[in-house]
Amino acid sequence: MKQTRALLVAVFALASASARADFDSCLAGLQGRAQSAGVPAETYARATRGLTPNDALGFLGAQPEFSTPIWDYLAGLVDEERVADGKAAMRANAGALRAAAQRFGVDVETIVGVWGVESNLGKGFGWRPIIQSLATLSCTPNRRQDYFRGELIAALKIVEAGDVDPAEFKGSWAGAFGHTQFMPSTFLRLAVDMDGDGRRDVIGSVADAVGSTANFLRKAGWVSGQPWGFEVILPQGYAGPSGRGAKQPMSSWAARGLKRADGEAMSGP
Repeated sequence: MKQTRALLVAVFALASASARADFDSCLAGLQGRAQSAGVPAETYARATRGLTPNDALGFLGAQPEFSTPIWDYLAGLVDEERVADGKAAMRANAGALRAAAQRFGVDVETIVGVWGVESNLGKGFGWRPIIQSLATLSCTPNRRQDYFRGELIAALKIVEAGDVDPAEFKGSWAGAFGHTQFMPSTFLRLAVDMDGDGRRDVIGSVADAVGSTANFLRKAGWVSGQPWGFEVILPQGYAGPSGRGAKQPMSSWAARGLKRADGEAMSGP
């Protein structure tokens, strides 16, 4: 029994050492790609020195928005307490929200709604170091490995630009961070400096966070006054397209017999 246990320990140690060697080799191999993208060698070395994998890989594919039924998902995110907190946040940050709404044409309530869903109005950014999580997802085999490698390089660019304090650069297992959980590449494209301090800081500045969120929505095609969604009634025996990826014009859904539950017409783009 002791020999078997010793053998298992030895096998585990060898496997762990091999995995760590593969991880280190992967990180070393990504340095050239990062440098080609504009990340200085010293920035890359400083950010990745001594990194070890964390538990990020275990969460891949387990996001509740993909796996939780819609009404359960909404019930968990929108309750009386969060609505009250949202109204309080609107009062406390009225100036920043008004500036974002005026500049980008997105109503205050929608901006705050996104803020509430993504971080519970700043109460929960996530605690995992962004660089470590993205390095883990970049250098541990998974179906989205190349995507996460791009996000790792984007995160290193953010550090190099000085927009985020490396000590505060923490967030979700997937690398999202700040009040409204920007992925690094999205941050680079769409984050704005609303408070005028020369940094795009969606972690420490509510003004930057809500302005960046409004800019994100505008670039995504937000139309003021148009509802984000509504409940529909399916015709009996419906077997047509469904799911998040089944995008159709409203006229197509109406032609398939879908009707709004509130009795309004199925109109829109």
